[in-house]
Amino acid sequence: MRSVLKWSLRLGGLLVLVVAVMALLNRDRIERLVRVNTLFEADRIVANFSAMDTMFETAALHRGEGPLTPLETAARALPETFEHDGAKIRVEDWLAQRSTTGFVVLHDGALVHEAYFQGTTADDPRISWSVAKSFLSVLLGTVVEEGAIASLDDPVERYAPELIGSAYEGVRIRDVLHMASGVSFDEDYFDYNSDINRMGRVLALGRSMDAFAAGLTERDRPAGEAFQYVSIDTHVIGMVIRGATGRSIPDLMAERVIEPLGVEHNPYYIIDGYDTAFVLGGLNLTTRDYARFGLMVANGGEIDGRRIVSEDWIVESTAPSDLRPATETQIGYGYQWWMPPNATPGETYATGIYGQYLYIDPAANVVIVINSADPGFQGARVEEGYIALFRAIADDIAG
Repeated sequence: MRSVLKWSLRLGGLLVLVVAVMALLNRDRIERLVRVNTLFEADRIVANFSAMDTMFETAALHRGEGPLTPLETAARALPETFEHDGAKIRVEDWLAQRSTTGFVVLHDGALVHEAYFQGTTADDPRISWSVAKSFLSVLLGTVVEEGAIASLDDPVERYAPELIGSAYEGVRIRDVLHMASGVSFDEDYFDYNSDINRMGRVLALGRSMDAFAAGLTERDRPAGEAFQYVSIDTHVIGMVIRGATGRSIPDLMAERVIEPLGVEHNPYYIIDGYDTAFVLGGLNLTTRDYARFGLMVANGGEIDGRRIVSEDWIVESTAPSDLRPATETQIGYGYQWWMPPNATPGETYATGIYGQYLYIDPAANVVIVINSADPGFQGARVEEGYIALFRAIADDIAG
């Protein structure tokens, strides 16, 4: 009897210990979820966007021991106003209205303007949101060029067999690049029950992004038929890259893009509970380092004498598809890059929610980066306003 009692006490103590450990582990996840639920609150959003590593698990992308790509200072005045919607708008007023936090302008590879607002600094890592999609496009180019992916017309499940049986089965890599997978996905950021917000909770709770993508089974239309912006398409591109190379996205991105880019600071990715990078929006860099990436694209895939991806890939990926051409009134879309209406050759940009922009005009040799925390970011007129601002700056600088 004493023996049974002794073992019962030991077992009880072990169970208490297990429960305590589980509580501590889950407490961390619960605390992160609470912080995520306040991510976009007006009094926290600016600070939160510089501290995503306090809300999510992350993976560092080490810059390596290579040289820093210099950005010489050649300060100059920017235009005071630009025209939008038939009105003349003061640049200073636009930046304030749009809750800008960082603003960098490069010309001929030199830093001609740099400003930070709302208590942010040049050393703050700012969340990319969907600007990260364009980084992944460049990384994919390196994988295609090495031959690890035979063709962009291959079905995604050739490299990501987890997608067999999902709505992505049979969808070509090219289709997901063009945001034309046809997969049903609700991208409403302000609907708590939308797919994009369900996905956010998967990430915050440390669950599997791969399982989330593989669990999508509904389709709106056949793949390759029409453009529809579906953020989870970009995650599928990440699955394809990982399957083709057998390596993680943070490792590949660090080795092939970040190290040769010559950034100042180590970037980081938000990751899920399975160490899988949140490739569709989880990259964090300083504003200057976003500008270095833009400079590389403006230079046709090369920076400071180091080639990252071929010029052919840059041209191909920043050309609008037939499904979403850049017309007189319509913004175009390529391989995870946007093109302004009536875009000049190579003119392209990346954008993310709450006002993140990376604009590139190779003809003017101008790169512009804006980080923001703008709750009023949605709407075509806002995006068109940014395009008008960027073009006014590029025209003034190129002269």
